[in-house]
Amino acid sequence: MTDTHSHIYGPEFAEDIDAVVARAKAAGVTRILLPNINRSSIRPMLDLCNAHPDYLYPMMGLHPEDVAADYVAVLDEMEALLRASAHPYIAVGEVGLDFYWDTTFREEQMRAFRRQVEWALAYRLPLVIHCRSAHREMVDILNEYRDEPLAGIFHCFGGTLEEAEELLAFPGFVLGIGGLVTFRKSTLPDVLSHLPLNRIVLETDAPYLAPTPHRGHRNESAYIVHARDALAYIYNVAPEEVERCTDDAVLRIFHRLRA
Repeated sequence: MTDTHSHIYGPEFAEDIDAVVARAKAAGVTRILLPNINRSSIRPMLDLCNAHPDYLYPMMGLHPEDVAADYVAVLDEMEALLRASAHPYIAVGEVGLDFYWDTTFREEQMRAFRRQVEWALAYRLPLVIHCRSAHREMVDILNEYRDEPLAGIFHCFGGTLEEAEELLAFPGFVLGIGGLVTFRKSTLPDVLSHLPLNRIVLETDAPYLAPTPHRGHRNESAYIVHARDALAYIYNVAPEEVERCTDDAVLRIFHRLRA
């Protein structure tokens, strides 16, 4: 079982990271994928991956909420890391658009997203895409690359059936499903019941969006079992089938994990 999206390199885990990793392993998590967010997160992310080889895997990208006036210089530094022949990065992520809180750098976010989509093509890596209050703009940008061999995850999906179908019309992509699916008032169970299980992967987004029964507390990779069990109920299959199907999708998308 793979946690495809976890920020356990963050300061929220500084005091007990070894226990967090141990609990994930005990829960049946076989690998954890770590999306980068900004310039300062690169070093702690890599240090943690180096401490847990063949279990934690890093990505490279600039989170849309971290796009600021200096974004071009930051992207230049990040691309230099991707250009290295022996780089460890398994994906371009976490990238995308977020217009929920602040649109000060709206145009810069869109330029940064386009550039990072082009990284995915140039370096033959999947994308892990964050999108909040920007569905139409994100889809419009991806449509510019409709004929290119892009693949990846639409992280933290929580939208409508129509939005899900529009996203899954990009054949190389899947939806990242985590704690939201366990919330009492979530509409995700009904949406997902109309979608194929083989277009879904599991994620936590730790330390954020802890699932029921841990809402209001720090999320961690071990809690992915709650999303797995919710999917097993929605699709009327055994939890082991959810694990198998979602892991098949992970290996289909993240080709560097197969190396």
